[in-house]
Amino acid sequence: MKKQLLMSAAVGVLAAIEPAMAQAPGPWPAFNWTGFYAGLNVGWSWGNGAVTYNEPALATISHGVWPSSFSGPSFLDGAIGGGQIGYNWQVNTTWVTGLEADWQATGETANGNFTTPSFAVDCEGRGSRIPCTLSGSLGSQILWFGTVRGRVGWLYTPQIMVYATGGLAYGKVDVSGNFSGSAPGNPNNPHVWGFNQSAINTGWTVGGGVEGVVANTPTVTWKAEYLYVDLGSISGSGFDTLPPGHPYSFNAHFTDNIFRVGLNWQFSH
Repeated sequence: MKKQLLMSAAVGVLAAIEPAMAQAPGPWPAFNWTGFYAGLNVGWSWGNGAVTYNEPALATISHGVWPSSFSGPSFLDGAIGGGQIGYNWQVNTTWVTGLEADWQATGETANGNFTTPSFAVDCEGRGSRIPCTLSGSLGSQILWFGTVRGRVGWLYTPQIMVYATGGLAYGKVDVSGNFSGSAPGNPNNPHVWGFNQSAINTGWTVGGGVEGVVANTPTVTWKAEYLYVDLGSISGSGFDTLPPGHPYSFNAHFTDNIFRVGLNWQFSH
């Protein structure tokens, strides 16, 4: 359903873009880019946010049967939608500079499960070696993000601008892990532990796009844009519940690719 709504919105914006791009350069009406604007956008994002879980004791107590680290799925993707505000300065008939800020809601998630081979280890805390299985899950997500960017545009025609953009990125990211060490003789009382940590990170973004005037609408422009976003890392540590309790750590680094289309309403005309 999300993909269908996204595609419908994108098709509507692209339908406005096509007539403008189809016209060959010619006697274009003048357009003043200077002034404030605000708009809405929709798109799709895909990136990387794999959680790495490190616990050296797992390999030690299992004599190498269990690994000392696990990694969750690396691929994050999901629909995005939000709005933007900005201001343009038209320097001359060729160049436009500006500032833009945006905020995006997103459904980007990645989750994965794992199960290790069974090995005789005292995971029940009874003082004897009982075959145990370690299983769990690791997940990450980007809950929302935004950017504050400068823009430099070149006017292909008076009404179509190709631009580069870059600046600050920020967003809320989340990582989680759940683990269970259980023995066949006591399946109803496994040793369980886990973590969940969120943070609002800052980072950077760079990208580019194209923006143009919607035909017969002197105050509305369309845009299509790509951004690469780096939201930095999140990390933490704790102790498992396998007696006597062993330290672990986790970390994840979030990057994202964004493609979006949108409409802006100019307030200077």
